[in-house]
Amino acid sequence: MSEKSRIGLAALTALVISSMIGSGIFSLPQNMAAVAGSQALLIGWLITGVGIIFLGISFACLARLRPELDGGIYTYARDGFGELMGFFSAWGYWLCTTVGIVGYLVVAFEGIGTFVDAPGAVVFGKGNTLAAFVGESAVAWLVYALVARGIREAAGVNLVATLVKVFPLLLFIGLAAYFFRPDVFMSDWTGASLATPDNPDVSVLTQVKNTMLITLWVFTGIEGAAVLSKHARSRADVGRATVIGVVVTLAMYVAITLLAQGVLPRADIATMENPSMAGVLAYMVGGWGKVLITVCLMVSVLSSYLSWTLYATEIPHLGAKNGAFPPSFIRLNKNEVPHGSLLFTTLTVQLCLFLVWRTGNSYEALLMISTSMILIPYLLVGAYLLKLSFAQRLAVKYRLIGAAATLYALWIVYAAGTEYLLFSVLLYLPGVLLFLYSQWRHHGTWRFNGWEKAVLVVLAVLAVPAVRQVVEKL
Repeated sequence: MSEKSRIGLAALTALVISSMIGSGIFSLPQNMAAVAGSQALLIGWLITGVGIIFLGISFACLARLRPELDGGIYTYARDGFGELMGFFSAWGYWLCTTVGIVGYLVVAFEGIGTFVDAPGAVVFGKGNTLAAFVGESAVAWLVYALVARGIREAAGVNLVATLVKVFPLLLFIGLAAYFFRPDVFMSDWTGASLATPDNPDVSVLTQVKNTMLITLWVFTGIEGAAVLSKHARSRADVGRATVIGVVVTLAMYVAITLLAQGVLPRADIATMENPSMAGVLAYMVGGWGKVLITVCLMVSVLSSYLSWTLYATEIPHLGAKNGAFPPSFIRLNKNEVPHGSLLFTTLTVQLCLFLVWRTGNSYEALLMISTSMILIPYLLVGAYLLKLSFAQRLAVKYRLIGAAATLYALWIVYAAGTEYLLFSVLLYLPGVLLFLYSQWRHHGTWRFNGWEKAVLVVLAVLAVPAVRQVVEKL
């Protein structure tokens, strides 16, 4: 690969940070306040902090132990658990990123709507109007053109955008620390005021569980440097960028959520419209704070859209090299960008935008889909390091790191509940058809071992209650 495609440590770190700091951070105060009191909030962040750091360290360890495995989240699952599980990891991750970037476009145009919409003249609404669809489609194809010019150029644009969007977040943290009042933070310590006649269970464990999918969503993107590992100037930078990005982002997330509940009572934040950071900042400094956060939100989601497009493009390309995706995804354009994979991703984004417009779905619905698809890929990363540590008789520290990351991922799966897991089953099923088609194109036959056949049977069995669940909701 030529030098023009190489990405340095600063740009890699910016990709990791930009991927995790998208839209979620701006709604985080309200999202967390709606489900947890201060005590559960602290416990939830403690679990998440430990778990996500071990997951980040797992990526760093695997980048050092298996530097020949490009693509991270897909190739780790494939090397550790076979072709089918590797494909499921790639498909789940690709769907997560693709649906996620659709959500970014939707929330960006919802933010623009706060400036141009009026009660009698809604232009962009929740990002699901005709005008929003046209604007979102234009941005999607502009990003397509930018990425097609080269991975390094797109990463450079993302670096600048990351610096722009982090500054207002640091300003919010500084002001919130100044306005923080311990008595406000402790006023609803146990979250007892969350209880309602329809939802009387407000135990600390329940509150902590309710924070888990929120915290998982805001950390999605931790794998960014590993996914683009083949473009790194140095393989050692992959691990460094991941750990630095996780620590920086975790510190900002914890500070924003904890300090916000010391500025305003939990119940007040829970009823705010999103982006709730805008409401909290407006309380501290006045109306200009809401404008600043809204503008920052739009810059943030668009830069995250760019970085996630890079990931969504890379994974099918790597999968095609191993027979998991169609051969047309292998070819590179003159700028060494997998154009077939990029076009497939952008067309899928366009289709999803059309469905959002026609169905009226909102950003929250897209987040549910995206988050449910990342559960299994993250679980397989920790499990692969754990398996590798025993198979190669590595130092005890690798076993502990792999075990901690795996336990955290299992806890997230448990906290997500059966509804999310069954919903993800329906999204994995179309992937099986793509995998069968790809295997036939590459090998002229289907190749499954006994373990993989058992997985397919389990998936087919789970599809029955999954379909029933969707029908009941309709």
